[in-house]
Amino acid sequence: MDPLMAFLCLLPLYPAGHCPNPGISVGAVRTGSRFGLGDKVSYRCSSNLVLTGSAERECQSNGAWSGTEPICRQPYSYDFPEDVAPALGTSFSHLLGATNPTQKKTKGVGRKIHIQRSGHLNLYLLLDASQSVAEDDFQIFKESAILMVDRIFSFEINVSVAIITFASKPQVVMSVLYDNSRDVTEVINSLNNINYKDHENGTGTNTYAALNSVHIMMNNQMQRLGMKTAAWQEIRHAIILLTDGKSNMGGSPKLAVDNIREILNINQQRSDYLDIYAIGVGKLDVDWRELNELGSKKDGERHAFILQDTEALYQVFEHMLDVSQLTDTICGVGNMSANASVQERTPWHVTIKPRSQETCRGALISDQWVLTAAHCFRNAENSSLWRVNVGDPNSQWGKDFSIEKAVISSGFDVFAKKDQGIREFYGDDIALLKLAEKVKMSTHARPICLPCTVEANLALRRPPGSTCRDHESELLNKLSIPAYFVSLNGNKMNINLKTGTEWISCIKAVSQDKTTFPDLKDVREVVTDQFLCSGMEKDDNPCRGESGGAVFLERRHRFFQVGLVSWGLYNPCGKSNKNSRQRAPKGKIPRDFHINLFRLQPWLRQHLEGILNFLPL
Repeated sequence: MDPLMAFLCLLPLYPAGHCPNPGISVGAVRTGSRFGLGDKVSYRCSSNLVLTGSAERECQSNGAWSGTEPICRQPYSYDFPEDVAPALGTSFSHLLGATNPTQKKTKGVGRKIHIQRSGHLNLYLLLDASQSVAEDDFQIFKESAILMVDRIFSFEINVSVAIITFASKPQVVMSVLYDNSRDVTEVINSLNNINYKDHENGTGTNTYAALNSVHIMMNNQMQRLGMKTAAWQEIRHAIILLTDGKSNMGGSPKLAVDNIREILNINQQRSDYLDIYAIGVGKLDVDWRELNELGSKKDGERHAFILQDTEALYQVFEHMLDVSQLTDTICGVGNMSANASVQERTPWHVTIKPRSQETCRGALISDQWVLTAAHCFRNAENSSLWRVNVGDPNSQWGKDFSIEKAVISSGFDVFAKKDQGIREFYGDDIALLKLAEKVKMSTHARPICLPCTVEANLALRRPPGSTCRDHESELLNKLSIPAYFVSLNGNKMNINLKTGTEWISCIKAVSQDKTTFPDLKDVREVVTDQFLCSGMEKDDNPCRGESGGAVFLERRHRFFQVGLVSWGLYNPCGKSNKNSRQRAPKGKIPRDFHINLFRLQPWLRQHLEGILNFLPL
């Protein structure tokens, strides 16, 4: 049983000035049985277990125990992301904003990094390159650091990154004082170029010197900005130490931590301005005692972990990021943590609900506009009676919005080619809906990035002079491009969009489908260059009712809509359970066709001028 789950706590009502019984975790021995204001309890672990958390805790005036919950664990056990995520507290927390006082506190979950476009974060990455860390594990440290940097920069926030590698001596690869410490490309290049062998002549572990180099850097920045200035005092600092915790020279690293706390004036009121994480990643023989000593000690939080691989660290890091404070309409941000809800993973996804016929899907592209398919409104009597359901953190069923205006492409006519024996044609299958009120941005409702816009250009980290053609070259740059759509039950489904010669192969199935197109002479009459094609190999196929939904890609931890679901040769949901998809029977060739937004640019620009900022074609 996980020690956290086994923690024995009694929670009766206590008078003012008393704390609840702090309990005793499995394998621990507690000294102290008085729980009044100022009383202390101490812990040690029995047998060969090691203590993670605070060895001593004090009952505070707010009725809570100081420090971190003590846990006794096996010396070489791993933390699992799903266990770590709830245990992470302020850690990495108020770094970019104050705690939301209205946010409900869940037991075991503390504050997080609040991603906001104001304030400034200094992120110090310390990578242990000493002999006790194998070269393979150092490579994992590098990959982990790159993942963290790439993700934190994806929010377009104010962050400076320092990179320090260390063994017997520290090497400052990048300082927060450098201009390029704010440039994600420069930071990642620097991380890619660091070399384990740079420290081969000094193989000891001097963690004190590594942390002291952070202290010196902070001192230099304070001198430059001025000790009393808001520019200095309002910077949040996070130190991530990737190590096995085996210091064997330079003295106690705790002294360097004390100096850092002093220069940042860390006290009870300013505890949120510094977080130190001591993290082991990989197959490391970790000194848990040192990791635990170096990690920040904050009420009810943990800052020391050992994780099995980069992916585990990424999941933990993702959980530490709180985008609920990101209240502007930054596009394409989804929550990628393992325990996010389906709506939080694709917060642009909306459901369009008419009165009678089949539902459709759509995508938020701003705080008031939804992009969807024109054929959803084929038989619509009065779109004012329709509703658009948008994700809402306060309701598992979302929130319904009425439609102020529906803009349906005048070029769409499903019967346009009936005289040619083509029963249905889906050219120009595109529509825009203006909601009657603006959507409040949250983790559940946020627009997706539309290519060829300034917003998407920022998310792709392209230079300001980029064009729409540049975006197409970057996003649709292979013959087969992994992409997604969202299913009826909210899950992300996998497809591969075909271009070039692969597109030609993909669309051939239409002329082979004699049931749907008995007299078709030229497949290009049905599948024009407006359509992207998917459905080959092991692709998922959209169901009826998923029309109008975004077809999207992930780039640089952000999401970009390149198409919308229009029509297909096979409905995998049939007429029974719409959450149960069936593979196409033998002889039936599935193919799906999606409106290519790069081909509908003139129409989008005509109707969204002033809503989105478009790049030159």
